[in-house]
Amino acid sequence: MLSVTSDRIRNVALVGHSGSGKTTLAEALLHLTGAVARAGRVEDGTAVCDYEPEELRHRASLKMAVAPVRVGDHKVNIIDTPGFVDFLPEAELALSIADLAIVVVSAVEGVEAQTEDVWRLCALADVPRIVFVNKLDRDRASFDRTFDALREAFGSQLAPLELPIGAERGLRGVVDLLTDEAVTYDGGARVAGPVPDEMAALEHRAHDDLVEGIVVADDAMTERYLGGDVPSTIELEGLLVAGVGDERVFPVVCGSALTGVGLERLLELACEVPPRRRIAARAGDRDVEIVGDPAGEPLAQAFKTVLDPFVGRITMLKVLSGTLRPDIALVDTATRAEVRLHTLETVRGKELVPVAEALAGDIVAVPKLSGVRAGDTLAPRSSPVVVAPLAPPSPLHAIAVRPRTNGDEDRLMEGLHKLQQEDRALFVTRDDETHQTVVAGMGEMHLQVTLERLRRVCAVEVDVEDVKVPYRETVTASGAAEGKHKKQTGGHGQYAVVHLAVDPLPRGSGFAFVDKVVGGAIPRQFIPAVEKGVRRAMAHGGAHGLPVVDVQVTCDDGKAHAVDSSETAFEMAAQLAFGAAVADAAPVVLEPVSRVEIAVPARFQGDVLGDLNARRGRVVANEPGDGSSQRITALVPASELARYGVELRAATAGRGSFVATFDHYAELPAHLAAKLAPAHAARA
Repeated sequence: MLSVTSDRIRNVALVGHSGSGKTTLAEALLHLTGAVARAGRVEDGTAVCDYEPEELRHRASLKMAVAPVRVGDHKVNIIDTPGFVDFLPEAELALSIADLAIVVVSAVEGVEAQTEDVWRLCALADVPRIVFVNKLDRDRASFDRTFDALREAFGSQLAPLELPIGAERGLRGVVDLLTDEAVTYDGGARVAGPVPDEMAALEHRAHDDLVEGIVVADDAMTERYLGGDVPSTIELEGLLVAGVGDERVFPVVCGSALTGVGLERLLELACEVPPRRRIAARAGDRDVEIVGDPAGEPLAQAFKTVLDPFVGRITMLKVLSGTLRPDIALVDTATRAEVRLHTLETVRGKELVPVAEALAGDIVAVPKLSGVRAGDTLAPRSSPVVVAPLAPPSPLHAIAVRPRTNGDEDRLMEGLHKLQQEDRALFVTRDDETHQTVVAGMGEMHLQVTLERLRRVCAVEVDVEDVKVPYRETVTASGAAEGKHKKQTGGHGQYAVVHLAVDPLPRGSGFAFVDKVVGGAIPRQFIPAVEKGVRRAMAHGGAHGLPVVDVQVTCDDGKAHAVDSSETAFEMAAQLAFGAAVADAAPVVLEPVSRVEIAVPARFQGDVLGDLNARRGRVVANEPGDGSSQRITALVPASELARYGVELRAATAGRGSFVATFDHYAELPAHLAAKLAPAHAARA
C-alpha cells in the first residue's frame, strides 16, 4: 500500500448487532477498493476478517480484526467487530482506537439489543457515528420502518442523507439528499443521474428537512437560510462533516453490502470526517494532551496481544504521535523496561506485511514484544507519558474447569494464561479454598469458545463443573469443651489437655484468641501451639465441615505432663477441643451475599424485581438511569447468581446487564443448610 500522510489515515470501526452484516460489509469494502480480488463470504469461510477456526465453525465474528484499504489519498483501517453480546468487549476495544464508528443496522430486523449496546459504547468512547442501514435488498426490508426505529431509540440527531431507490429485491440505487442526485447500479456499474420522477416529491421534502437540520447548527448559516439564501452543497457538506465530528448529528446512509449499493458514498463520508488526534495522558503528576503530530516524539499504545501459532506473540499498537520505524527503541512506561521494535507490520486479517514506517494515527503490528501488555504505553525515555488503558469489563458468568488427564494441571494454567493475554474479558483464578480453577467471562458462548481455543491451541481437554460457593460457619451461642490428646508408644508419649470456650463475634470480625490460663496449668511455651491448633481447626471446618469465622476462643484451663507434653500434642488437643466446643455453640452456616447493580430498560423492571425476590434478594435501591433505563441495586446470595447473567439477558431480550461484588456474609436458612451437610460431611 502506497504511503499516505497522517491526516489522511482513518480508523473506522464497524459495529452493530450480530447478523447485521458487518463482516459482509468489510469484505465488500475490501473488494470495492481493490484490496482483494474477490469478496469473501462468512458462509463459505473465506472472509478476510473471520479467519480463526472457531469463527469458521460458528460462522460469526468472535474477535476484532483489522483490514486496511486505500480510498483515493486516504488509508482507511477497517476494524470489523463481533456483534454477539458475549464478545462486545472486543467492540469496546475497537472503539477505543477508532476515529469513527459505522453502526450497521439490518433493514429487516431493525434496531436490536446490541445495536443499543454499541450506540452506548460509542457515546462512552466519544466516537462520532454514521449509521448504515444494510440489507435493503432482502425480503421484508424497510428503510422507513428502520429509520423510525432509529429515531425512537437514539433521538432526532439522526439525519437521513440517502433514500433507497426500489425495495427489497428491486433495490437498484440510492438518492443523495444533499446533491439531489440519484445513483443507480446497472450490472454492477455505478451511474449518476436525476432523481426518478416517482420519488421527486418525497426527495424534495426530505432534502428541505435535511438542510434545515444541518443549518441550525450554525447561527450565521441559519440567519442566511431564513433570509432566503440557500447554502451551497459544499457549504452544507462542510457543516455536516463538522457536526458529525462534534457528535451533534449522526448521518444515516443506506444500501446493501451484498450487492454493493451505496458503499461508495459510505466510504467517502468516512474519509471526510476528521480523525481524533488529541488524547489525554499523564506525565508524572500532571495531565497533558497528546497531539497526533507525525513530526512529534514517537508514542504508541499497545491495545491487543495476538498469539500466532507460527509467528508467536504479536502486539498491536496504535501510533499516538510521531513516526515509528523499524528498530526504534522506546520505554514501556508500565514496567520501565526498554523495548525495541525490530519489525513493523501492517495487518489484513491474519496476513502480516512489513512496512517501513507507521505514522501518527495508524495501526501497526509488532512481533515478539515480550513483556508488553495490552494497555501499556510505549514512549521515549525522556518523555515517559502514560495513556490510561481501557478498563476491563466485569465478568458475568463463571465455570470451574479441571484437566481431563491427570498431570495436565500445569499445562491447563499455562494455556489459560495464554488465552487471557489475548482476551481482555477473560479472567482466570485459582481458588485455594475450593481447589478449583475458575474461568470467568461474558457468558456461556464466550466460555465455550474459550474452551474450544484451549483444546486447539494448547491441546488440553477439560471437564467443567459448577463453581463452588465459599460458605462459612460460625456460632450463635457460647460453648465449651475439653480436648485430650494422649498417646503412648515406646519412649516418650504424647500428652496434652486443653479446655476452650467459644463465643460469637459480630459479622466480619474474624477471629480472636484469649489466653486466660492461670497457675501454669498449661506451660507458657505451649500457648502459641494451642492458638495454632485452633486456627488449623477453623480452617479445616467446624460442625458442617466449613471454615469457621467470627468467633472468640478462650483457653482457660488444661493439663500438661512434664515429659510427654509437646507443641504437637497441645496443637492436637486444641483441635479436638475446638471441634467439640463449636458443636456445643449452636453452629450455623453463613453464605456470601453480593451487592448487585442491574441496568435494564424500564419496561422489564417488574420481571427483574420478581426474579430477584425469587432468588432471596433484597432490593435496596430502584431509580431511573440513563434514558428509559432503570437501575436496580439489590443484595442477593451468591449461590443464586450462578447463571444470573445468562438468565437476565434472556428475560430482558438481551438488554439487561449487571455487576456483582461481594458485600457480606449472612446466615443461610436452616432448610438450605441441611442440604449442604451431606456434601461437606466427606470433606470434614
